[in-house]
Amino acid sequence: MASKPGLEDPHRNTTAPLAGASERLRDVPGFPPRRGRPRTRVQDKPVAVRAEPAVSVAPRLLDAAAAAAYLGVSPWTIRDLEAAGTLKRVRVPLRGSELRKLLFDRADLDRLIEMWKI
Repeated sequence: MASKPGLEDPHRNTTAPLAGASERLRDVPGFPPRRGRPRTRVQDKPVAVRAEPAVSVAPRLLDAAAAAAYLGVSPWTIRDLEAAGTLKRVRVPLRGSELRKLLFDRADLDRLIEMWKI
């Protein structure tokens, strides 16, 4: 249907046809509300104050990437050291099985560094 240039709907949004209709119907009773979380202003939100711990505790068990960063080597080197038996893996038992993540004790990594020293 062709419309004449002077008779176009002033409410029609030409860039996004459904966006204009959505804006017009937003406050109509019975129309579904906007999806997602309701928007709130920052001033309306309660401020949660969380006490920070006095000291930071470093984890004793490190995964392969963290152990590699600790030693300054590649994660593949960590896997090779574990496969060769040079570096012991910590096995975390679960119900009837074990955690499949490679975990290494920081003390074992320190012992390995001492062995590597000349």
